[in-house]
Amino acid sequence: MPRVIAAAPRSWLVVALGLAACVPEGPSTADAGAAPQKSAAAPRPKPQEGVDAAGADAAPSGVLITTVFEDNFDRAELGPDWNVLSPKWKITAGRLCVRGARNHGAWLARRIPVNARVEFDAFAESSEGDLKAELWGDGTTGATGQSYTNATSYLTILGGWKNSKHVLARLDEHGEDRLELDIEPGSDDERARPVESGQPYHFKIERRDGRTVDWSVNGLSYFELADPDPLAGAGHEHVGFNEWDAPACFDNLKVTPL
Repeated sequence: MPRVIAAAPRSWLVVALGLAACVPEGPSTADAGAAPQKSAAAPRPKPQEGVDAAGADAAPSGVLITTVFEDNFDRAELGPDWNVLSPKWKITAGRLCVRGARNHGAWLARRIPVNARVEFDAFAESSEGDLKAELWGDGTTGATGQSYTNATSYLTILGGWKNSKHVLARLDEHGEDRLELDIEPGSDDERARPVESGQPYHFKIERRDGRTVDWSVNGLSYFELADPDPLAGAGHEHVGFNEWDAPACFDNLKVTPL
């Protein structure tokens, strides 16, 4: 299936595969409630204050990952490598699991390089899907309102909005510049199928040239985003997991500098 290229002056460029479209919508499992649309040129919001988990408003450790980093969550507590914004995040049976974090994520405190490959396994624990990760964010920010329009990262969302869309967004998951693929149960296109409960989904997100974010799941390429104003440097050096209300688990995180 050919790639579709869309470009606009002084706007982040997108290269989507196949069925990508950019149409705003209402409430979702990733968010509840309608959200105002924001352009990609909007200024980066300040980190969230007053979150509901002890120590979550503290800055991450800032240790830069220079060799392969891995975390399989085979322990009882997350420990100092993680900055969680909600007490809903727990290690369960060797996986990092959550339900009802309401876009208050779990951030890796260590810094990831501008060019890196981030891999992990994600598991939906219900038919609602909603497997979400944040890449190159600030490591401290969560939603300050009911809708997550103040992100500091690129967001990958598999089976969001009650398992109706797959989305790659920049800063605002409701933004009209996001890439999206509508889910069609029974589709011949594997990428368009809904997330299944209990099945492993292996995410791989790469950036090699400082500006192009490539996202694939289980070996299938979903979206490629070429950003002329890339999220990089201070405020954009962390990876995290997130969700709205549907139960989800994450495992086998691996960060490889490129």
